[in-house]
Order: sequence, then structure tokens, then C-alpha cells
Amino acid sequence: MKKEFKPKKKRKKRILLFLLLALGIGVFINQTLEKSKIEMKDQELVSFITNNTYPNKRETFLKQVVQSTLSKNHLEILQETYQEEMNIPLKKEENPPQIYLYNSHQTEEYAASNFAEYMVVPTVQMNNYILEDILEKNGYGVIVETASIKDILANNGWNYSGSYLASRTLLENAIITHPSLTYFIDIHRDSLEKRRTTVTIDEKDYATILFIVGLENPNYEENLHFTETIEKKIQENYPGLSKGIYKKSGPGVNGVYNQDFSPHTILVEIGGYQNTTSEVLNTSIAFAKCFLEVLHE
Repeated sequence: MKKEFKPKKKRKKRILLFLLLALGIGVFINQTLEKSKIEMKDQELVSFITNNTYPNKRETFLKQVVQSTLSKNHLEILQETYQEEMNIPLKKEENPPQIYLYNSHQTEEYAASNFAEYMVVPTVQMNNYILEDILEKNGYGVIVETASIKDILANNGWNYSGSYLASRTLLENAIITHPSLTYFIDIHRDSLEKRRTTVTIDEKDYATILFIVGLENPNYEENLHFTETIEKKIQENYPGLSKGIYKKSGPGVNGVYNQDFSPHTILVEIGGYQNTTSEVLNTSIAFAKCFLEVLHE
């Protein structure tokens, strides 16, 4: 009886080991597929970043992440490009910087993306690099502010409400270093849910745009006029993309937003906390096109 029992026990062990092995293989395959989906999910943003064609361009943190996480095969697959749509000429020579891109609230985030898998969460700073790419390819010198607002707040003992004071120090520093700067764009995002910050135009989803103008700037009319010109151009080219211009003043608000620094200082909110990288990318490109039209006119 014992001799007959042992083979059955061994057989059960083999079956159990086989099932565990099969389960392990299944988990491995599933994880591999999931990783593939993770890598491909943000393909529009990845494509835009990897299609960087002009020379001597410093790599952004997003591009470094893309290059370190995507295989050569994936990069070959992601050849979709916006250059044809934008009709972007290659930058041939360096120009003195005219446009300064910054974020008084650098940590404002968008919807979690695949980059979160690699400890990179998309923030409003992403817009700076997209705009920089397009504007420079159209012949404009651009400065993207990379200094930490958080560090400036900490060093001065300021709380979060002092963010505009912190960015003011950066503006003043920038104009001293680059006196050719003329246009200053502070990019934020809204705190509303996605259904109120997303619009579909010609079957493409965009993160909506909202402009803020502080009425406590003594010369706010000049900033308002410049903002109205850009907002009108957006409405002409992308009806429904802009939610208009929100004029702010009174208790509980900043009311100036550093717009007294220059008549060409604007504050724009692109999308909200639930918007995807693809929606934000579409809007950043649309904004860049309209901004370029205004400059050319």
C-alpha cells in the first residue's frame, strides 16, 4: 500500500509545481504586457519629445525619462510628429531670448501618466518645454525657468502664498541677465474636474485655457489688451478652447500676479488636475500657434 501511495503523492507535487510554474509565467507575461502598455500610453507626448530635430538642444527631464524607458523598437514605432501640422522651420542660429516661460506654482500636477512609473509626474512645467520647442523652431529665443520656487520660499521663510514673490525674484534676475526679454508667460493649471477643463474640437480632445488678469496692477489695461489679443486669436482658430479672461481683484486674491513687471506679462491656466498629457500637449501646441500669430502681426 505504501509503495502505491508514494507515486500518487509525487504526481500531485509535480502537478502543483507545474501549476505554480504556469501561474508564474502568466504573471510574467502579464507584467510584460502591462509594461508595454505603460510605455506606449503617452505616445503623443513621447513622440513630440523624441522628435527633437534642431541642434545643440539641452535635454529636458521628460526626454531623459523617455529615452531611458523606451526601447529602440518603441522609439521607431513612435514616429508621429507635429512638425508638418506646425510647419516648423529648423532653427538655424541662436537668437537673443525674447520669451520667458515660468511657473509661479511649479508643483501643479496633471493626471497621473505612465511617467509616474518612473517617478516623474507631469506638472505645468511640461508646457514650458513644449512651447520652448515650438517657439525656438520658429526663430524666437526662449528662456525656460528651472530654478526651484519651493527653495526660494524656504530660504525666505515664505509660505505657499508667497509664490508670486518668489517668481518675482526670478523675473528680476532674468531681465538683468537677458535684457532682450519682452514676453513673460506664467503657466498654471486649473483645480476644476476634467469635465469642466476639457473640450473636443474636430474630434481631438484639448485641455481648456483660462487667462487671469489682475486688476490691482496700476497699468492692468496694457496687460489686459495683450491678453485679449491672444485670447481672441485662440477663439478664432480653436472655438471653445478658451474659457475667457478672468479679471481678479479684492480680498483673498493676489490681484497683480507680477503683471506690473511688463505689459506683456500674462498668466494662463492650461487644463486641470485631471487632464492627460495628450490633452495638455494638444493645447500647448494650439496656444503656441496662436501666440506666434500674434507676435507676427
